[in-house]
Amino acid sequence: MLNKRISLIALGMLSATQAMANDQAESKGFVEDSSLKVLLRNAYINRDYKDGNKDKSEWGQAAIGTFSSGFTQGTVGVGVDAFGLYALNLERSEDRSGAQGIDFFKKGDSGKPANDLSKGGAAVKFRLSNTTLTYGDQMPALPVLNYDNSRLLPESYTGTMITSKEIKGLQLDAGRFTAESRKSAEGRDSGGLKSINVLGGSYQFTEQFKAALYASDVEDVLKKQYVNANYVFPIDKDQSLTLDFNGYRTKLDNSYVRENGVTGDDNKIWSLAATFATGPHSFTVAHQRSTGDSNLGYAYGGYQKGQGRVGDGGNTIYLANSYWSDFNAEDERSWQLGYGLDFGAFGVPGLSYNFAYVRGDNITTSTSEGGTEREIFNQFKYVVQSGPAKDLSVKVRSSILRVSQKSSEYNVSGNELRVFVDYPINIF
Repeated sequence: MLNKRISLIALGMLSATQAMANDQAESKGFVEDSSLKVLLRNAYINRDYKDGNKDKSEWGQAAIGTFSSGFTQGTVGVGVDAFGLYALNLERSEDRSGAQGIDFFKKGDSGKPANDLSKGGAAVKFRLSNTTLTYGDQMPALPVLNYDNSRLLPESYTGTMITSKEIKGLQLDAGRFTAESRKSAEGRDSGGLKSINVLGGSYQFTEQFKAALYASDVEDVLKKQYVNANYVFPIDKDQSLTLDFNGYRTKLDNSYVRENGVTGDDNKIWSLAATFATGPHSFTVAHQRSTGDSNLGYAYGGYQKGQGRVGDGGNTIYLANSYWSDFNAEDERSWQLGYGLDFGAFGVPGLSYNFAYVRGDNITTSTSEGGTEREIFNQFKYVVQSGPAKDLSVKVRSSILRVSQKSSEYNVSGNELRVFVDYPINIF
């Protein structure tokens, strides 16, 4: 039934074609448009927990290879995408590994993290006009299914995705995935996903205004809807004001509520951010609010196998106040003051700095109401601009998170440090 629905959606996409460039007609060929890239990543995360909780940290070196072919010429083009991943554990500490929020190397039955891990995947793709159908192992990046690439290795999913750009400014997506590869473990379905269906799109109404609507259905877990509106007010040639609204509505499945001892099944969460940019400076004010009766607050990410969580991607949280804490507890309200600086204007191109202070309150847990948390976030990032190491980036970020005793059931206080060195290499 779902495959039929996706096929009908694809036909609808093609029938809406307006006069514009035909990507498939401009194809140069399977080999001519192909690329092979390798990303070398050295990543370290340390969490100095408070209130008697044991500190956690993991450190690893990864190589992430991705191949993307072009499409064969003709009315329907055929191509292949593939990836190969390898990670070496540089810390190998049984005591310090195993934090759910770090998750570089999953612990085995012995309680020890893996010394290394490797895996790969491939997908076949077909293109007709400006519509592409991909089947196989993929890394989808949608507001309701966004793979996590913010740790040592990325997650991946196995299934079918249709993406259409037949109308200028409009992107439509529809897909079904039936397996998830955990970022910290080998195996195509190490995440234990049953299935997830996704549908939606985004449209650039004007040069200043863009909006998006998406929905997902994670089998036996939840249904989710997402809305976004983004408007940029040009003020001067180097000044602008951007308003960005993001919202999710989540409805948990009755069986998931029963089996996991969850209280309530409904959550609505939204954020509105205003960013004023002037020259190399940006100033952000944001508000985020979570409502509903689910004690999970806004539920996303994690793995169904071993964790009993959602399985819709570790970056499926397009909200303003998501740093170390996501400020997504039941009934939570949070405010952010942020600042960004591009040092290129001061003679250091490639260097940037970001700061944010976020405070949340009104947190509800099973034992209390009115809990609070606050986070101070700092990040420096430098990207090499030229020479043999061009595009190599070094990112250092830290968070100071303090959670009130009333909120200890929801979150934990601590100091976090992340150091990532990424070196992308274009083979061809």
